[in-house]
Amino acid sequence: MQYPTTVTAPTFEHHRHALGIGEPAPRLSWRTLTDEPDWTQRAYRVRIAGADGAILADTGRTPGAESVLVPWPGPPLVSRDRATVRVRVWGGADDTPSPWSEPANVETGLLDPADWSASFVTPDTGDDEGALPAALLRRDFRIDADIASARLYTTGLGVYETEINGVRVGDEVLEPGWSSYHHRLRHRTHDVTALLRPGPNTIGALLGEGWYTGRLGWDGGSRHHYGRRRALLAQLELHHTDGTVRTVVTDSAWHRATGPVLRSELYDGEHYDACLEREGWSRPGHDTRGWSRVSELPPPTARITAPTGPPVRRTRTVPVREVLTTPSGRTVADFGQNLVGRLRIRVTGTAGHTVTLRHAEVLEHGEIAVRPLRRAAATDTYVLRGTGKPETWEPRFTFHGFRYAEFDGWPGPFDEAAVEAVVLHTDLERTGWFDSSDATVNRFHENVVHSLLGNFVDLPTDCPQRDERMGWTGDIAVFAPTAAFLYRCTGMLTGWLRDLAAEQLARPDGSVPLVVPDILDPPMGGQPHALWGDAAVLVPWALYRETGDPELLRTQYPSMTAWIACASGHGAEGGGLWRDPDQLGDWLDPGAPPDDPAAARTDAGLVALAHLVHSTDLLADIGELLDEKDDAARHRALAARLRGAFADEFVTPAGRLSSDSQTAYALALCFGLFPEEAQRRHAGERLAHLVRRAGFRIATGFAGTPLICEALCLAGHAPLAHRMIAERHCPSWLYPVTMGATTIWERWDSMLPDGSVNPGQMTSFNHYALGSVADWLHRTVAGLAAAAPGWRRIMVAPTPGGTLTRAWAAHLTPYGRAEAGWRIEGATLVVEVLVPPGARADIHLPGGGAPLTRGAGRHVFEVPHVADGRRATVTGHPFVAGSDEDCGCGSLGPGAATPPCDPRAGGGDTRPRPGNAGPG
Repeated sequence: MQYPTTVTAPTFEHHRHALGIGEPAPRLSWRTLTDEPDWTQRAYRVRIAGADGAILADTGRTPGAESVLVPWPGPPLVSRDRATVRVRVWGGADDTPSPWSEPANVETGLLDPADWSASFVTPDTGDDEGALPAALLRRDFRIDADIASARLYTTGLGVYETEINGVRVGDEVLEPGWSSYHHRLRHRTHDVTALLRPGPNTIGALLGEGWYTGRLGWDGGSRHHYGRRRALLAQLELHHTDGTVRTVVTDSAWHRATGPVLRSELYDGEHYDACLEREGWSRPGHDTRGWSRVSELPPPTARITAPTGPPVRRTRTVPVREVLTTPSGRTVADFGQNLVGRLRIRVTGTAGHTVTLRHAEVLEHGEIAVRPLRRAAATDTYVLRGTGKPETWEPRFTFHGFRYAEFDGWPGPFDEAAVEAVVLHTDLERTGWFDSSDATVNRFHENVVHSLLGNFVDLPTDCPQRDERMGWTGDIAVFAPTAAFLYRCTGMLTGWLRDLAAEQLARPDGSVPLVVPDILDPPMGGQPHALWGDAAVLVPWALYRETGDPELLRTQYPSMTAWIACASGHGAEGGGLWRDPDQLGDWLDPGAPPDDPAAARTDAGLVALAHLVHSTDLLADIGELLDEKDDAARHRALAARLRGAFADEFVTPAGRLSSDSQTAYALALCFGLFPEEAQRRHAGERLAHLVRRAGFRIATGFAGTPLICEALCLAGHAPLAHRMIAERHCPSWLYPVTMGATTIWERWDSMLPDGSVNPGQMTSFNHYALGSVADWLHRTVAGLAAAAPGWRRIMVAPTPGGTLTRAWAAHLTPYGRAEAGWRIEGATLVVEVLVPPGARADIHLPGGGAPLTRGAGRHVFEVPHVADGRRATVTGHPFVAGSDEDCGCGSLGPGAATPPCDPRAGGGDTRPRPGNAGPG
């Protein structure tokens, strides 16, 4: 039987789009689409053509199953090179060739500093202390010969948008994003051929402050972290049909002025006066009287580089779900979803009339709750031009985290159809999905997805709404496996990791900053912190597990080794123990004092040493992968020594831990820190006891939350893990869902049961770290995981339990879509598996037995299912009374009224308390 086989257009490295890439020999990946069972690739052929159509390389039929990150088979590309790549494959039972794939185009950006002839130009004197108006920059030029193609290369110190002849260039937002400006500055490439015309032309740019000169940090923050003068670098290259090239660059011939954007700040919002608009400012013939010349700046020390990931874009719009009138009489629009972006309004009124927009994540006592924003005003204002026609406006250089928007000064009756929310985030491809029979669990999972998107605005931040929004390393350290499953974020995080390495290796001790890019001053940002610093190892490892790309590890290897040397050196005098009093430990343990989130029930030294052992183990494995044999042996010996120090200090002969907490046991079980099997078994039982005693409410913070369910499963207590995920009392994963959450909260009790906002200063309603348990839902509950880095080998091992009657996960692997799901049909458990072409799956069915191996295709299995009478329930007492699973806590069922949290049961105190600012 003949099965149609097609090949997707190849992709390049980890790019979603390949215009202006920075790799001269980009590796190629493709997927094969076929319904043939057990299809495998036997050979491939790659053909590369140059911009003129000439064949640059043709591999011919090349035996092999490789289809992911295949080495570039042609000559290396140089700056501005363009090539077209096609692929065909042979495979299946009859080894027939596929048709050629659709062509994929790749083009390099400017790869060498010498490629830049433009100068950085600034509209600023450097004397201003407050917020700056956005600057208009422009230059006229003529085209007197036919254009074959044109490219615009840009970057900036600040944020910018460019225009040619009055038309916006590209659709990126907040370009060039936030990088470590002292080390790396990303540039963007655009094909602008269609925007040019014979005769007069104009190129212009709107330049804002962004992260470069704008206010950053909490408690008022500070300005000018990187410099006092914004700047633009632009190089327009015109390729004429006669083969000549002309370049229009930023230089002292450009002019500057101000326009309607009087203030546009990341925290405080934008003030736009439409009465000050300069019609046609980026078109030929504009009157430039009153404009001044720009100043040239010396080139920065940072390396200008092509981006490794996609930009921030407008990804969708959200209409108003409901219009509310607050107790004070204010008009508030509810968008039904906590999101990140800004508003777009359409309004008609008289000239000079002002409309004010305030943003907030939640309501408190019926009014928008702005206190959690701290000193972020999150307020946009629009002054109407008064043309008598509808005026449409959206801010340019700011964003907010909000579900609710309060409108003041709307002319006439409020028109909800004239308002929509514009969602912004890095333009990532969705790759992971989860679904189950429990709608509340499904809502929790979607909350994880929304929090990821809201905090992936160019870099992985802690929160998107208050006066912070920084790349806290601890948050992404625990969340990276979840992120890599849900979205193709390797390109984005690769760029962030390069900033991490640059910031870290600039420090004399090799410590990893708490935030990247690093804007914190000592003492908080001046010493190493376990878990936060371990991002140097944990994030690259998560991306390697997802992609199978060893080059990612190779690039970050100096950073990893520097971190382990730094962290292990801090424990050298104490026999390997890390006793830094400033360790953050199990941050935001719900039992910690409200004004001291680091004062968790788990010894911070235990948390630090456990992570150091784990990261050192991983580094030894990475050394083996990279053929760094001496390093691998040295790190293996170091891990063994540190593991011994951990056992000596924290483990009793019976297997109890000095910190008798959920986090301590979860770390020790997942990281293999018990010297003897009997100790491990006893620790597993102790963890189960602690979970029961807590009434299945969570008692972990940043360190323990990603691992607690995994640890229970390793200890043979999967039913307890299912019971924890089903818990609805505070603190639990589902408690926020019962309170109407649409994103993951920073604190387990960011909103109290009475509907009031946690009185602490550090209270965000959009933090993804505590949603890292979604990784367990994917891998263990649904049972879909990579058995080997890169997903060529897939592990299917579903774990039914709790009250779930079905669960399913899907992932778009490098080879294609994989799925694993199960459902209970009476006394039968049905397991369904989808394996993509080119991959194989090891399938472990519940009930034991040898694993099954299957190739490409959809496979269905049926096994007997016997309901466990002692398993956790959603209503009533959590376990059958009188059994050895009876916790004896007298817990109310999740359907009952929510009781006050009990810190002794792992709940944390919900009484009013002072707050604080701090990590993530």
